[in-house]
Amino acid sequence: MRLSHSSVVRRIPRAVVAVAALLAVVSPAAAAAELAPGVHAAVVSLASPGTPADRRDPRTEAAALAIPAIGITDLRVVPYEGTTDDTPGTRIQDGGEAASPYGEDGGVGPGEIGNYLVTAHRLAAGGPLHDLPSLGRGDVVLVTEDGTVYEYRITGTRETSFRSARSLAEQRAEVPGKPGEKPIRAMITVSTCATPEDDAAGHHWRDAHDNPEHRIDKIGVLVSARPA
Repeated sequence: MRLSHSSVVRRIPRAVVAVAALLAVVSPAAAAAELAPGVHAAVVSLASPGTPADRRDPRTEAAALAIPAIGITDLRVVPYEGTTDDTPGTRIQDGGEAASPYGEDGGVGPGEIGNYLVTAHRLAAGGPLHDLPSLGRGDVVLVTEDGTVYEYRITGTRETSFRSARSLAEQRAEVPGKPGEKPIRAMITVSTCATPEDDAAGHHWRDAHDNPEHRIDKIGVLVSARPA
């Protein structure tokens, strides 16, 4: 019996169709990326660009942040369209929560390829990131969003100057510290103010939101994703 094209299509298992659809959106850069130890290829594939417009956008979903090394267990991360420490972001931080900007100037969702930006106060509003500067290489940062726990490992530290356009561009870059470089993995920047350090050094400049000149940024790389 000769099967019509439509009959053949109906006989293809749904799982096969789903896999084919997933492979279709994986970017060549992601497929060829050299992953950090322990990173699951499936995580990179699911986070790659090209997601259909009607699919859930991870950038717009609230998440929960945990950093065991400094006692943070369930800090709410509120996404918003904007840039790090702008007026909307500062208002979120003033409420004792963390802010995650996204838009033309950078920022992705948890687990996505690129730079997941998270900012929160160090001294004000309860100072949720008071001890962030003590994080070292290899410390764990956990982000829980939509039933998945994304585990990042700290790989380094950056300093951002609010008075330098280049420094801000480096903070918000898809690859932290490297504006214009194409990202091949999921990364995180957790940022807070360097108020005590600036004051100790005699730098008392403040912006319109009372932010000091410098920020301390901890950079991490995604190493795994698992069900919450």
